[in-house]
Amino acid sequence: MYINKSKVWLLLAFACGLTACSSQPSYKAKDTEQLLKQHEQWQYTQQNASDVSYLTDLVNVEGLAPIIAQALANNPSYNQMHVALKLAYAQRRVTAASQWFSVDADLNGERSENDSTQYSSSLAVSWEADVWQKNADSVAAQDMTIVSSQADYQATRDTLAASVMRTYLTIILRQNLLEIELQRLATLENNEQSIIERYQFGLGDLEALDTARTSTASTRATIADYAEQIAQSKRALKLLVGVDSLNELSVSSTMPSVLQPLAKFPVQDLSRRPDLLSAFYQIEAKRYLVDVAYKSLLPSITLSASLSDVAATPSQALLTSPVWTLLGNLSAPLFQGGALRAQVDIAKLNAEQAFWDYQDTLLTAVNEVEDALGQEQSLTSQQEQIVLALQSAQRSFSNYQSKYQQGLVDILDLLTVQQTVYDLQAQLAEISYTLQTNRIDLGLALGLGVSS
Repeated sequence: MYINKSKVWLLLAFACGLTACSSQPSYKAKDTEQLLKQHEQWQYTQQNASDVSYLTDLVNVEGLAPIIAQALANNPSYNQMHVALKLAYAQRRVTAASQWFSVDADLNGERSENDSTQYSSSLAVSWEADVWQKNADSVAAQDMTIVSSQADYQATRDTLAASVMRTYLTIILRQNLLEIELQRLATLENNEQSIIERYQFGLGDLEALDTARTSTASTRATIADYAEQIAQSKRALKLLVGVDSLNELSVSSTMPSVLQPLAKFPVQDLSRRPDLLSAFYQIEAKRYLVDVAYKSLLPSITLSASLSDVAATPSQALLTSPVWTLLGNLSAPLFQGGALRAQVDIAKLNAEQAFWDYQDTLLTAVNEVEDALGQEQSLTSQQEQIVLALQSAQRSFSNYQSKYQQGLVDILDLLTVQQTVYDLQAQLAEISYTLQTNRIDLGLALGLGVSS
């Protein structure tokens, strides 16, 4: 069919106009990189800060690294994310295949009541010209989805490592508290024996014995509670690692020292966070899909060629004397009840939704950093004061113990001072634990991760 050249150029101009429309944003919003630059100053600052490359550098505990490696190898949730990433790669190959031509072969045999058997064969090649780069945009969108999935995979990896570290520190804390209670119990039992001996020598009465036994029984109950908490934490650690048992799990009873404050701000900023990277690449993927939706309104050009043959035997029908056919097809959607326009609107709304998801993730990230920085300053101050209080309580205990041996103070006064010392030791252990776990939270908030 002959087509006037002026009409062809008019059709192309109309198609280019639609393509230009597809490149326009479906909403008015600030660029995502500008949004990130708005958050370069923090309410709290760190002095004498240290540069840390990985999350695992924050907690220096012997035996922790092999457990993290084992968790990354066996944890079911983490491995599900690994499979999801592989699926994204596979889907990308499916999408990219639309840019290539397709080849189909066919061989048929037909027999009717009055005719002899006939065999036919054909070989067809078809290819859709990607004039408007619609297929290329689909592949680009899938590429952005893959990068987003990679960031999600890294976020899952980092979160798993952080969970293992927190659980391991919880076991250390409970072990530390258990040993403090065991020391308390030994002291209380010695006090009971001392009360009885003093009574035998006529230096006191047995009224204080009930008070001492009450404290002893309460301490035994606390010891039983801590023992079960340790067992629960170890079971939680096995669940994270993804194994039925952890061989030779030796846990220190001393909380590791906290490193110097994390790197200088804002050098170590939010751009490393995998959830922000994932949200950003989701925006890019949705924008490509907007272009794809617009370009679905444009005409498409398909070229196809085929070879066919008919013969009385299968060997003769295998394209020995084929007939060739060449076909060019130009098609355009004219009316589909508004379905294609609705798809454009859906794609634009998905892009806008992806932007607001990025904004929500960014605000959450900023809030997490500020909370962790504020908590770190508060905990550091608390730790310093508890250390001073513990030193004073220990000196007071030594004085009361000497006075009690001289008969200058009552056993109840000595028990009160002893309880204060052990309570402050337990409080100091819990603050040290909270400071360590808060440092892990700060590392995650700043995008520190686990090496790939």
